[in-house]
Amino acid sequence: MKDVQNEKDTRNIYLHQVGIRDLKYPVVIRNGEGETFPVTAKISLSVDLEAEQKGTHMSRFVEVLTQYNQMDLPTIRQLLLAMRERLEARNSFCCFEFDYYIWKKSPVTGRESYLALEVEYKGALRDDELDFQMTVRTPVTTLCPCSKEISDYSAHNQRAIVSITIRTNQYIWIEDISRIAETAASCPVYSLLKRPDEKYVTEYAYDHPKFVEDVARDAKLMIDEMEEMEGVESYVIEVESLESIHNHSAYAKVEGIRV
Repeated sequence: MKDVQNEKDTRNIYLHQVGIRDLKYPVVIRNGEGETFPVTAKISLSVDLEAEQKGTHMSRFVEVLTQYNQMDLPTIRQLLLAMRERLEARNSFCCFEFDYYIWKKSPVTGRESYLALEVEYKGALRDDELDFQMTVRTPVTTLCPCSKEISDYSAHNQRAIVSITIRTNQYIWIEDISRIAETAASCPVYSLLKRPDEKYVTEYAYDHPKFVEDVARDAKLMIDEMEEMEGVESYVIEVESLESIHNHSAYAKVEGIRV
């Protein structure tokens, strides 16, 4: 059969990425205790395309993916190498987005439930150099220091999202990144709370008021100081507070480089 994609193109325009996006596919993830479990990931795969080649072969991305179902740093490198070879490209790219669940105990009654985190792995292989980034988005609680200071009683609080993106040359546990976000916030978020737990988290947040600026700065300090973050080369921390009394979100961002 005629291979149209492999025909010559005369416009002389190099394409930096061509491929597939938003393929839902099962993969296996390993948690901080070494256990593996399946998740459904939204996957994007691409390579670069030389100026003289008309198109890439889209089916080959899925063919390669079927051989690599466990998502850790060595496997992602193997996947990118295989994509580059199979599609005869110089550079290859991948992105995996999935929900990751951590098992949490409520602070007083010890009731257990899952908390969902949003996770993203992004890999790029250029000239045999692997660039790997992982993002973990953790829900937390923030309580406004200004509201607490000016009010005769109470203070407004709300759920916030702490997004931490790290560029690393070794695998960092998702749980460790999420723990940084929770520690930097006014209080963690739980899926299951009984009345004694609600009393605890309400009062704990009141005793630990934080602006989004505070959360971003405290998270940066922890990443800079934690030995577990030794493999981190650079990072970006973003905090978005989904304000309860304003018709907008509050936002802060900080970037850092580990030396």
